[in-house]
Amino acid sequence: MPLYLALMLGSISIPLLLSFDKKVAFYRYWPALFPSILITGVFFAAFDSYFAAKGIWGFNPRYHTGIVLAHLPLEEWLFFIFIPYASIFIHFVLKAYFPGMGLKDKTTQIITFTLIILLGSAILTEHERAYSVTYFSLTAFVLMISVFHKGKILNGFYISFLVILIPFIIVNGILTGSLIKGEVVWYNQNEITGIRMITIPVEDFVYGFSLIFINLLLMDCFQKLISIRKNK
Repeated sequence: MPLYLALMLGSISIPLLLSFDKKVAFYRYWPALFPSILITGVFFAAFDSYFAAKGIWGFNPRYHTGIVLAHLPLEEWLFFIFIPYASIFIHFVLKAYFPGMGLKDKTTQIITFTLIILLGSAILTEHERAYSVTYFSLTAFVLMISVFHKGKILNGFYISFLVILIPFIIVNGILTGSLIKGEVVWYNQNEITGIRMITIPVEDFVYGFSLIFINLLLMDCFQKLISIRKNK
């Protein structure tokens, strides 16, 4: 089995099996989760496909099935389904087992505005790097939207994201060359900052944050719509 496919199947297996755990009952969120994953996945896939076509990043054929659609291997398409599912599962597990989990509003606001300023500064200094600017801008924009969002998703997500980073670093570390020869995913060095944690570009942390958080925002919207329909 190709390494990339094995990593994706490994990422989804345990969260999927435990989705029927009585305390979490994650399957109850599927009606809101799957539309969110579809919308977010199409959005991210469009950018990923464009970047792959332009040689801004790409995939080592040695490590994937060879099935390619719109410049992206099958595993990358699965990535947009499996990784958000697994990550959001972790978020809801933490909420179920630690119901009081969450930062105070003021702390969340300070962190959010600090991140927006840092991302804005990075955009200005790295404005010629397409991959960096795209995801720094997207994340800054999403964080600005969250400031006006009535929910308190970020209060808990800042904490759960730290936990999500554990499997993220393992999986993404391997994808970017840790413990293997070469890389599963390669990047044009002219289009990223060059700052890495182990082998992972700093952009991937920003990418992962926005991918999961956008899903959570959409889920919140869909859950409210489903609730309204049930109450009619």
